[in-house]
Amino acid sequence: MPIFTGEIKTKLPNVSESIFSKMSRLCAEKGAINLAQGFPDFGPDKALLSLCEYYFKKTNIHQYAPMPGLFSLRETISSLTYQWYSQHYNADTEITIVPGATAGIYAAITALLHEGDEIIIFEPAYDSYTPAIRLQGAKPIYVTLQHPSYKIDWEQVRKLINFKTKAILINTPNNPTGTIFNSEDMRHLEELIKNTDIVLISDEVYEHIVFDGYEHQSVARYPKLAERSIIASSFGKTLHATGWKIGYLLGPEALMKEIRKVYQFMVFSVNSPLQYAITDYLNTYSDKINLTKFYGDKRKLFLEALKPSRFKILAPYATYFALLDYSKISQDKDTVFAEWLIDQHLVGAIPTSVFYKDHLDHKCIRVCFAKSEETLLKAADILCKV
Repeated sequence: MPIFTGEIKTKLPNVSESIFSKMSRLCAEKGAINLAQGFPDFGPDKALLSLCEYYFKKTNIHQYAPMPGLFSLRETISSLTYQWYSQHYNADTEITIVPGATAGIYAAITALLHEGDEIIIFEPAYDSYTPAIRLQGAKPIYVTLQHPSYKIDWEQVRKLINFKTKAILINTPNNPTGTIFNSEDMRHLEELIKNTDIVLISDEVYEHIVFDGYEHQSVARYPKLAERSIIASSFGKTLHATGWKIGYLLGPEALMKEIRKVYQFMVFSVNSPLQYAITDYLNTYSDKINLTKFYGDKRKLFLEALKPSRFKILAPYATYFALLDYSKISQDKDTVFAEWLIDQHLVGAIPTSVFYKDHLDHKCIRVCFAKSEETLLKAADILCKV
């Protein structure tokens, strides 16, 4: 095949294969249990699959959907969002269907940040945030959550805000820690950005997986935040269909207008039949969107089974991830330990240092419990012998 011999000036010099791809590849090569990448090993509800089959067989819905998404789906999202958070979003101008929350967040960052702008993000942070920011010529400003509670020092945040600060990116419930913002956090945030032009980008893809009687504190619940916020959500997480790559953005018309300008040249529109199927499913089975009990049972099963192990369990308040402190087992760097765990014990996990710009190593790994009971018990049995 032809070989390119010219010079390539990379835009992302420090980026290589993502840790998620790497660990999943190693799991596949070794035949290990994959608790690394955050996806279920079970499928969506059969009722949803039946609706997909029905719509895929129809002949007249397989062309481009409207750029912002099927209007009936946006109407349904508007209705459900009001039901959940008492905030109304206009289906026509304030909701956009996107091919996964990651793409939606990328579109928002691209539209709203310019070269030289600063955006505050909290780490450990999902790995797509920083590259998206740097590709715009903007600068991420990091606030490190306080391990092991992962609380926010809001006074530190206040000191970092200056005339270059154009946005703050939050992730609640948080990946990888499983922690959540509480109402006090939201009030701090509200106070910090009042009388500014700072925009809030809120990654809320795990909004329906919250445990122990806590409620998800969406920025949509707070009118003064909602009026300057873009929220990213994910059907992949709530419908157990991460491979469908479909989600949505919520936000005030002025912000959404700018994001759509960018989005139309990124993707333009999302899979049409799936939008029809999801619309019908949400209108019929919206009660199944609350996943607290479903994943709460899996969390309980898995963490109970891990109690005899030498791992210290940092039980999550939300998401389908848990952090395991392995410091009583090894003092190896977490990246080394995670590869050793796959190689020697055939269980895959994610080292948490990859979620920090300076690769802070707290001797913790992230494991995903969005798995079948059989998989969780088998993995726990192995981990108890480590």
